[in-house]
Amino acid sequence: MSTEPLPAAPASASPEVIEIERALSRITYLSTRARQHERLMALAGVPLDRAAVALLRQIADSEPLRPGELAVRLGVEASHVTRTVQQLQKSGYATRVPDPHDGRAQRIQLTDTGRQAIDRIRDAGARGMQLALADWSPEELRRLASLFHRMVDDFLTYAVDEETEQQPPSA
Repeated sequence: MSTEPLPAAPASASPEVIEIERALSRITYLSTRARQHERLMALAGVPLDRAAVALLRQIADSEPLRPGELAVRLGVEASHVTRTVQQLQKSGYATRVPDPHDGRAQRIQLTDTGRQAIDRIRDAGARGMQLALADWSPEELRRLASLFHRMVDDFLTYAVDEETEQQPPSA
């Protein structure tokens, strides 16, 4: 984490940033509609809520992580992750494993059932996205994916730096 202060925000956002924010708002709305989620879960055959799917995706994309690390990556409170992990454990999608570096801590990893579920969710989502983006060239798709990942990484870095600045100094 950087200890340097963040640059001051401009007085107003550029027209490009305003358009990006509008597009993200639209896509967020479309992707988080309850009906869309229910359709995706029905296609995948997985009966999980949106929070559980987000956590399942994050676990699948990393080595086993501590709940606190998962919370940081998702930008949510640790208690939210703890509750959702409990739901995933009860459903057989995730399990706790010992942290190899700290015997008191545990990490969360997918079970075989969890891996199969996330594979089905991703397949169902990708099929729908493939239909929507069928007219895009492979280069356009690669560029979009790269820019999306960069943007998310920058958002997460900014959120972590912002949280660090707001915390009172340790005594």
